[in-house]
Amino acid sequence: MAIASHRGSGNIFEDVGFPPEEAAHLLIRADLMLEIRTIIEERGLTQKQAAEVLGVTQPRISDLMRKKIDRFGIDTLVEMLSRLGVTVTLRMRRTAKIA
Repeated sequence: MAIASHRGSGNIFEDVGFPPEEAAHLLIRADLMLEIRTIIEERGLTQKQAAEVLGVTQPRISDLMRKKIDRFGIDTLVEMLSRLGVTVTLRMRRTAKIA
């Protein structure tokens, strides 16, 4: 039995039905969250230690580790990365010509 498939857009959130603008925000937040989680794991930090480093509560770290994307804004995530010694840069690419 063959399984139907199609090429993804490169943004899983758009592929599952979010509007393009919301999908773009979700993808950025997901990427930032993944980087924070990776650093916490690489450094072997407990949630309590990570909370102290990031200047947040342990429940916030728990939300982050459980991938509760709806609880974090881009600004908050960028600030957390900064506290971890990461410089966040933005790269833009034009995809369509608009009047």
